[in-house]
Amino acid sequence: MTEKLSARVKFFYGVADGGIAMLTASIQFFLLFFYTDVLGINPGLAGTALLVGKLTWDAINDPLFGYLSDRTRTRLGRRRPYMLLGVVPLGLATWLLYSIPGGLTGAVAFLTILATFLLFDTMHTLVSVPYYALTPELTHDYDERTSLTAVRMVFSVVGYILGAAGTTAIAGLFQQALGWSEKAGYSGMGGVFGLMAALAVLTTALNVRERPAGAVQPSRLPPVLAVVQTFRNRPFLILVAAFFISSFSFTLMTGLLPYYLTYQLNMEAQVPIVLLVMLGTIGLFLFPWKLVADRLNKGPSYALGLFIACLAVIATFFLPYGPTPLVYLIAFIAGLGFSGQWVFPWGMLPDVVEYDQQATGERREGIYYGVWAFLTKFTSALGIAVGGWALSLFGYVPNVMQTDLARLGIRLFFGPIPALAIILSLPLLIWYPITRASHAKLRAELQQAKVHST
Repeated sequence: MTEKLSARVKFFYGVADGGIAMLTASIQFFLLFFYTDVLGINPGLAGTALLVGKLTWDAINDPLFGYLSDRTRTRLGRRRPYMLLGVVPLGLATWLLYSIPGGLTGAVAFLTILATFLLFDTMHTLVSVPYYALTPELTHDYDERTSLTAVRMVFSVVGYILGAAGTTAIAGLFQQALGWSEKAGYSGMGGVFGLMAALAVLTTALNVRERPAGAVQPSRLPPVLAVVQTFRNRPFLILVAAFFISSFSFTLMTGLLPYYLTYQLNMEAQVPIVLLVMLGTIGLFLFPWKLVADRLNKGPSYALGLFIACLAVIATFFLPYGPTPLVYLIAFIAGLGFSGQWVFPWGMLPDVVEYDQQATGERREGIYYGVWAFLTKFTSALGIAVGGWALSLFGYVPNVMQTDLARLGIRLFFGPIPALAIILSLPLLIWYPITRASHAKLRAELQQAKVHST
């Protein structure tokens, strides 16, 4: 039996992701650029500080907040209390992230980046993990989850466009309208983005209701065992591996996009336009990819999208030095392919939760989305870090004409290396084990087990 969700539920559920994606895009595209070209911090040092934060605190707080939300019981539900609690701190932490002073070097720069990023990341986790864990609770239907995810991703893409195109635009507006310095302009932008994200999360928390607490069995596993159990879930491992590789590739590419357009193509002024073409195309093809998944299974559909994106990413290496309109065609093709990256992994993860439920007898959405959040953010930090290391390795110097070696490094790590990683993920998705038919059988078995237990 299909569990249809109303358009109102899908709409208000998606709103929060607009704010969260806006922050994600701003960080992916411009945080490293802010550290290197605005504050003058060594790119290798900045990238390493971000990666250290992911490898330490994130390994704890993402699964922990997911685990706690699994066990929470309040009149507001399991997830919404955390969203309501985190909205104001998230806004303030975003402002602080872009407000660190300039002129920092060495250990002081490293620790300042680490501290402000850890604070932001904690507040981001407090809000986002419970929010994403709502997806499998709102509907149990294989295709309706794809539909819910597609609607959410419309907001995600809009937020991503705002974050990607609005970061430098809003920072520049503060500079031009108020006469602020470039660093102060970024601080003002952080405050605006923090407020917008907080309002978006608050809108969802106040308008989307969870299933009654009594309808699900909370987790009784201890925290460490709960995390270990997730890695005994074969479909989850396969999905994580594929998403880890493709997400790393996307983050590496997006992190180096401002450098590629500025120093390889001499199109710095066109950065917002190229981003708009790519991200607008991602949004345009969200629902067409949903229709593809209705005919195929989610795994092969996801692989098809990544293959298309891979072709575009490889092509960037062969563009000549200097401006070219071909970059817009490549941005369109990349957006067409990467659109599937927005839909399919988030539509596949709820199915994995029910695969686990059959094995453990528990509903553990929070712990799965917590582990997923850690791995997602780790790949993001790893992509930024590798980009920073590559810039240092090939002799990048901010705000000057780059050497042939530096431009070669930018081209390699913007094109062929991300493309190669994407190719490695394709077999995992083509033969992904959870299909529409196997999921229907799984849901029937879970329902039968529920009837026998009552």
